[in-house]
Amino acid sequence: MEASARRYFDDAIATPSPSGFEERIQKLTNDYISPSADEVRIDLHGNLIASAGNIDGPRLMYAGHCDQIGMLVSFIDDLGFLYAQTIGGWDPQQLIGQAMTVWTDAGAVPAVISRKPIHLLNAKERLKVVELNELWLDIGAKDKTEAQSVVRVGDPITLELSHRTLLHDRVSGPGMDNKTGMWTVIEALRRATGKSKPLACHLHSVATVQEEIGLRGAKTAAGSINPAVAIAVDVTHASDCPTIEKQKFGDISIGAGPVIFRGPNINRKVAARLIQLCETNSIPYQLAAVGKATANDANALQIHGGGVATGLVAIPNRYMHSAVEVVSMDDIDHAAELLALFAASFSTDDDFTPSVSTDFPRT
Repeated sequence: MEASARRYFDDAIATPSPSGFEERIQKLTNDYISPSADEVRIDLHGNLIASAGNIDGPRLMYAGHCDQIGMLVSFIDDLGFLYAQTIGGWDPQQLIGQAMTVWTDAGAVPAVISRKPIHLLNAKERLKVVELNELWLDIGAKDKTEAQSVVRVGDPITLELSHRTLLHDRVSGPGMDNKTGMWTVIEALRRATGKSKPLACHLHSVATVQEEIGLRGAKTAAGSINPAVAIAVDVTHASDCPTIEKQKFGDISIGAGPVIFRGPNINRKVAARLIQLCETNSIPYQLAAVGKATANDANALQIHGGGVATGLVAIPNRYMHSAVEVVSMDDIDHAAELLALFAASFSTDDDFTPSVSTDFPRT
């Protein structure tokens, strides 16, 4: 991985992007990819669309959502403590005792989120699973008036944005879901345009918005691009840690390569091309199955307009939607190379329309 690509990743993890508040991350991405793209634009919804290649070629869309789960200030009490609602899916147990940041128009405001100390909990409270309304944020304000002079209702909140490097170039921190996918699709365009042979397709790498609240950005971006083929890149649950049942959730390991999904939400020919590219170019990969509509951008992409030949590549992720998500830098590096190769291989000669198959014996 080039040093500039690693800096982009590190900066992305440190940049806030709760759903609906993605402007900062899109500015960072624009600065990174503009030198490699023919065009970069932000649509009315907030999606960043970087385009390159043959404008008359078949349209290929890569989607990696840039938004992360977060919170939203919803109430300030008389003592100056903040209460918040969630943006996206949270386990409140993950929030207890965390360092937080409120992102105001004037800048970042440090906060902590907690509850009554264990010493003061009664026996019943100690056995109870904490609920979100029992947690509050403390910014150190003396009272409501001072708190209101610093933050406003509707300001977004994130966990403290940083990451730590673990053994084997694995990284841990919040926002790996899905800044790893965003990084992958943007880096794939940079690599694809740097190859010796010009792209025959018209590639659109999109940092989509608001995936965490309903796959919203993928829907609107596909509406303007109208791709023939689309590949979503998101995280998926790694099962190589305690308590995760592999027979139920699949055999997925950190550092073993990107995950290529197969199932009804996935175009069989797209998945086969991805597998073939991995095997031809010695890119490690893993397979996963999903028997229903996916819970990520691939869902929205497949059913856009008259239908899109859709693929799904995923980054193995431990402890999803927490402050300590763990991913492998090798996995995202391999995923970006795979997508760059797919773009380089895609031309007008390709037809991903499902056809009568001879794979299955007649009865």
